[in-house]
Amino acid sequence: MASTDGLVPITRAFLARYYDKYPFPALPEDVFILSSQLLSMSSDLQKEFPASQAELILAREAEYPPPHKIDENMWKNREHIEEIILLLEKCNWPRMLQQQCTPEDTEISTVLEDLKTRLLSSLKILESFQSKNAESVFNTVMTYVPQDFRGAIIRQQRERSERSKQAEVDALVNSGGSIRDRYALLWKQQMERRRQLAQLGSATGIYKTLVKYLVGVPQALLDFIRQINDDQGPMEEQRERYGPSLYSLTTMVLSIRLFLHLLWGRFEARKRQKDEVSVLEQAVHVYTSELERFIKFIGEVFANSPFLISAEDAGASEARKADDYREIIIPAGRTHEVSLTVESVNSYIAWDFSVTQGKMNMDIGFSVEYISPSGQQSLILPYRRYESDQGNFCTCMAGCYKLIWDNSYSAFFKKGLRYKVDSIPPVADPAQLVAEA
Repeated sequence: MASTDGLVPITRAFLARYYDKYPFPALPEDVFILSSQLLSMSSDLQKEFPASQAELILAREAEYPPPHKIDENMWKNREHIEEIILLLEKCNWPRMLQQQCTPEDTEISTVLEDLKTRLLSSLKILESFQSKNAESVFNTVMTYVPQDFRGAIIRQQRERSERSKQAEVDALVNSGGSIRDRYALLWKQQMERRRQLAQLGSATGIYKTLVKYLVGVPQALLDFIRQINDDQGPMEEQRERYGPSLYSLTTMVLSIRLFLHLLWGRFEARKRQKDEVSVLEQAVHVYTSELERFIKFIGEVFANSPFLISAEDAGASEARKADDYREIIIPAGRTHEVSLTVESVNSYIAWDFSVTQGKMNMDIGFSVEYISPSGQQSLILPYRRYESDQGNFCTCMAGCYKLIWDNSYSAFFKKGLRYKVDSIPPVADPAQLVAEA
């Protein structure tokens, strides 16, 4: 059992400094250009021929932003890859393409087989990453658990739980459940694992009895597993740093799936468009190579990231937090938002930002909104495009203020943004301090 003397759970500020050492090289412009092309071609196909109910559901999904959580995006990528592979099975090709009546059909079939092979390879890499990462996290946690019957209890409970979850998936598949149904169940099971971790950390629920047997489990470890998946916990730093690139890949694979689904349904009723297959081929090549690059990168980041740090490191990182600038990439057609909660009127909201990279125009839209407790939005600072800006204003209402950087007007080009924001509470005058004392 590893010692946790003097250790505390990782903090978001510590992860910010840690991730500074691991910047992810930006995705190539082809990711955004090809995604936009596929979505545009999908729109054209729906205009030529009315969409079915299933196609409308898929098209609506493509209009919404990807999930916020890293692991949910990983599951979504797996789901879409499997759906595309199913469409690329020869038995699911359009009848004319299966018969290969022309040299062009033969050429297209060769391309499709290659795309299927590439996607199968990426799917295996993604599955392996998820499996290894889950095992690594569990084994790391177990190093801080007493290595006797108490540790064995946790391992046995986990094994029983995983066997039960796998049996549930097998039963769904055997009853004819779809790929979508299976991944909905897999995500539900993932959320259940999170709840179990939180219960273990809090010694509640089914773990209340178990923890009684785990006398000697370090409190720092229980604190870690209780808060690790909080929406605004340490992992939010990971989501802000690496999420945008993964979100773009999720959008890309969904655009590939949507286009192929629509194309197959109209293949025999319209004139062949050789350039459409060419765009599809380019998109799959770029998507699979970039997804594999991202998985390799994030795997190395996860492997080297600590769970527990010294109290001194945690305190030092918190002390430096106020001076830290953030650097992010805002994809074409997207926005980036930061919410600040103000507890007192006459507080100040302050910002300092600049555009650090971008093709064509080196500017970005910026505005500030106030969100009332009832959810009503009020514009505080009107939208305007800036290359850089420093500013502040005094609040007349407590509550939530949202700072918004807008790159939605850009169809193809991402923007790099370096920024720092803060909310500064009102400073009481000396006379007031004496009176309150």
